[in-house]
Formats: sequence, structure tokens, C-alpha cells
Amino acid sequence: MEPPTVVIRPLLRLDLPSVRETERRAQPFPWAASLFMASLAAGHECWVVEVGRAPAGHGVLALGRGEASLLNLAVDPGFRGRGLGRLLLEHLIGRARRRGASGVRLLVRAGNGAAHRLYAAAGFLAVGRRRAYYPADYPAESGREDALVLRLTL
Repeated sequence: MEPPTVVIRPLLRLDLPSVRETERRAQPFPWAASLFMASLAAGHECWVVEVGRAPAGHGVLALGRGEASLLNLAVDPGFRGRGLGRLLLEHLIGRARRRGASGVRLLVRAGNGAAHRLYAAAGFLAVGRRRAYYPADYPAESGREDALVLRLTL
């Protein structure tokens, strides 16, 4: 039996219900549907990764002034550990490169070890920290979690 086909394709409006469901399962504080709609309307690079036609993840990349910002990258927990996050990240970096970006920036929760490993393997480096940027998804003294600012030079 052949493994299911993996496809990365542009996100369409009709994908929004499944993307929102993936987002809800993947993120402690998921994006609202309006943020995906706004990203599509703004012309951001919005992509879906499918495994055998099942939505498995998505990513949103904004480009402006020669720099790209990775706004969202999520893989459904049921599909994690298969390299889909890496594949989608490489695709988005390639899109940024083709569109002339000099680098890619992103914010990541300070406590998200899996994401740190993914981004470090792709060559991202920490260039800053935003204190108490994210709502905490666990009881914390401040109720907020720091974000690390990462950048990849293209």
C-alpha cells in the first residue's frame, strides 16, 4: 500500500471551516476566522498542507518592504511527527525567497520547544524577545508568556 500523497496548495475560502478546526486543535489560542479572511483579502501567502486529501496543516506568510513575516504555522496534532511542519515551513521560505524577501521573521512562544527545534533546524536565529506577549495556556504568575522574535536571513 502506497503512503498517502502530501500536497501543499493555496488556501481557499472554502477551506476555512477545516482550517479553523485544525487551528482549534493545534493552538492553545487559535486564530479567529476573521484573521484568515483578512489574510486572504490582504493577498498574504496562505497555504494548506493535505495528506491524502485530508487537511493536515496551514501557514500564512505576509510580505512587505522586502521582508516576510510568518504569521501562522500549524499542524493538526493527529498529523504531527511526519515532517509536515518542516515541509510547510520550507515551502513558505521558498515563497518568500521567490518574492524577493531578504529575510523571514516570526514570533514563537518562549515555551514551545517543538517549534524552537523546527525553526532552529531551518536556520532561524533569536533576535529579540517580547515580554508577556502571549496569553499563557497554563497557570502562570503573570498570566502571560514571552515571545521570541526569530529571523532567517535569505
